[in-house]
Amino acid sequence: MSAKIIDGAQIAADLRADVAKDVEKIKAKGVQPTLAVILVGNDPASQSYVKGKTNALHEVGMNDRTFRLPETTTQDELLKLIKELNADKLVNGILVQLPLPKQIDPDTVIETISPEKDVDGFHPVNVGKLLLGHDTFIPCTPHGVIHLLKRTGIETSGAKVVIVGRSNIVGKPLSVLMMNKDVNATVTVCHSGTKNLPEVTREADILVAAMGKPQFIKADMIKKGAVVIDVGVNRIDDSSKKSGFRLVGDVDFEPACEIASAITPVPKGVGPMTIAMLVANTLVAAKRQNGLE
Repeated sequence: MSAKIIDGAQIAADLRADVAKDVEKIKAKGVQPTLAVILVGNDPASQSYVKGKTNALHEVGMNDRTFRLPETTTQDELLKLIKELNADKLVNGILVQLPLPKQIDPDTVIETISPEKDVDGFHPVNVGKLLLGHDTFIPCTPHGVIHLLKRTGIETSGAKVVIVGRSNIVGKPLSVLMMNKDVNATVTVCHSGTKNLPEVTREADILVAAMGKPQFIKADMIKKGAVVIDVGVNRIDDSSKKSGFRLVGDVDFEPACEIASAITPVPKGVGPMTIAMLVANTLVAAKRQNGLE
């Protein structure tokens, strides 16, 4: 069996096009959606992520206010900036790029962002609303996974979903979204304490790999005909590349393609969806803050 490759890049482009149309409509009403992105330090991966986000903002007609702070920035300095942005009525969303330097506590930073501007969906208020099924900002990567499944027409109602990874950014919120009635799946979350992991993953109709370990999920861990969603983005050495590395997912892709019915590639799978959902969340924030919903 040769798996269908789920084109996350194209689905994300379609979503950005829809967002751009809505941005034009609210611009006509005098509202300019604006996202403030804060990058602390010079981490190459973070710089790349921020560049992708700002490019997407420009593409859909939004304003970006990017702040690039030195590695030596103190926690108090960062919190002062966030509080200023919370009070700025022209800023609709605030995103602090993670990871942060060791002198800054990420939980304190996230909790300082106004829940109404938390377009990443990480604030405890928004996490609580998500768990309760209330309308709120949904973390971008899990939201992107759900959007991919729906746009691809993959049946989720009654499906057995196995998520490998229990992070606050992907695994936990995705498990909640998968259990919601509009998805209606039966969910198992695996982690480092899971016994007989391959036996569990082989039960999945939809297998989500989100543990951050390159090519960890092997073909013999996948049920024949399963849908495989690879959230991982890992750099591995590759002397044949000009950069000296290449990107791979948490799934051993080529062998998995012979087993799965559909699979997301890395890159151009889940990654583009994360940024597309970010601009979608920023649009929602701008609408809510200006009474346009």
